[in-house]
Amino acid sequence: MTLPELSASPALFAALAALFGLAVGSFLNVVIHRLPKMMERDWHAQCAELRGEAPAPQARYNLATPRSACPACGHRITALENVPVVSYLWLRGKCSACGARIGVRYPVVEALTAALTGYAAWRFGFGWQACGAMVFIWCMIALTFIDVDTQLLPDAITLPLLWAGLLLNLRGTFVELPTAVIGAVAGYLILWSVYWAFRLATGKEGMGFGDFKLLAAIGAWLGWKMLPLVILASSLVGALVGGALMVLARRGRDVPIPFGPYLAGAGLIALFWGPALLDRYLATLL
Repeated sequence: MTLPELSASPALFAALAALFGLAVGSFLNVVIHRLPKMMERDWHAQCAELRGEAPAPQARYNLATPRSACPACGHRITALENVPVVSYLWLRGKCSACGARIGVRYPVVEALTAALTGYAAWRFGFGWQACGAMVFIWCMIALTFIDVDTQLLPDAITLPLLWAGLLLNLRGTFVELPTAVIGAVAGYLILWSVYWAFRLATGKEGMGFGDFKLLAAIGAWLGWKMLPLVILASSLVGALVGGALMVLARRGRDVPIPFGPYLAGAGLIALFWGPALLDRYLATLL
């Protein structure tokens, strides 16, 4: 299968992209689980250094080492037990060694990544737009689940994502470069301003700095014109979910709710349907 043949067959390109997305989703599960732990280890080492202490010796731990294992019994996950989605169904959601339950999130992340990757390939066609959209999707998924778990949006993802968006738009892949630069600056400053206005008014922090960087990255990829849509959609969904949690789960108002997943979801909406939504909105005004 040559590249011209692949570009001429959107269905085949989408199918292959979805299969590749399954493998990427499996890797994203590793990133979601391990990256916050890696950050915490780095923080402990830095704190020890500031105290003038030697950091405690620790086993090597990164995205590749050690091999994945069952958290309940330590059973090393074999290659056959690590096939995206299929292995979970084959094992019936349980560890093959001890029978402990495997979190349903793992196949959900894999299936979601595959579906969105395949859709991006079909939506944008063979080329730089599809490749860029896939990278954007993968980062949004990783950031969403990390923020849900830890209320962190790691700089290791948001900052490279921001610069990648600007570099990709050097050739106008999604928007022209000036639009992307203004989007990055405006995205950061909008939430930065909201943060300080809320802090001065209440004495509390309403959101984290990671949210600023995430919106800046979205602006760098999609341009400043998409920011109102992203802010409106994320705020609306966030308010609805937050209200539902307070009513149904009796969650107190002082319990923080991560905003990153709503920004990421709104960013994906803007990626796929943003221009059409803006055109429809402008048409209603004319």
